[in-house]
Amino acid sequence: MKPIHPQYDAVTILCTGCNTAYETRSTNLKGYHVEICSNCHPFFTGKQRLLDTAGRVERFRRKYAKPGAEAATPAENA
Repeated sequence: MKPIHPQYDAVTILCTGCNTAYETRSTNLKGYHVEICSNCHPFFTGKQRLLDTAGRVERFRRKYAKPGAEAATPAENA
């Protein structure tokens, strides 16, 4: 009988940004090298800034703000 499922073994994912290694399982037995992971990505570390292009964020906050509540400005949140 022919095997229909691929070989599924443990592999290592290595982040070249922070040299962190993760163990997972995959059909790619060589492993993976990624440039950025959740330990060094600005979105997950909190270093990413939200860029307000043409007032879109403030317009969204005004549109969906609860009645009677003032919209918080970015300076107040910092």
